[in-house]
Amino acid sequence: MPEQTPWRSLPTGSRVVIRRRLSPAEAAEATAAGQGAVWSDVIAVVLDVDDDGLTVRTDAPRETTARELRIDGTTIETAKRIPPRPVRRAARRTPDGGTGSDPASHPG
Repeated sequence: MPEQTPWRSLPTGSRVVIRRRLSPAEAAEATAAGQGAVWSDVIAVVLDVDDDGLTVRTDAPRETTARELRIDGTTIETAKRIPPRPVRRAARRTPDGGTGSDPASHPG
């Protein structure tokens, strides 16, 4: 298992996962939504590190739009570097030049 990195030493530009403690308001909202009420994990790219916390750009696989977040250092439980996001492969081409995504091209 990779060693966990203290958040203050995370290099700018690295992709990371950060576990942070939710604020009381966030915890109440999470509880109401039926989610965990103490912790939240953030997958992001580090933009800036200072003594007070981290500035990151979200980079989770299911997010369609990246957001810039400021994470207060007092809320960070742990943080570690993770590999870069895998490169998405192009759609596979069929012999007739199509992508094979046409439902009519697949007999039922």
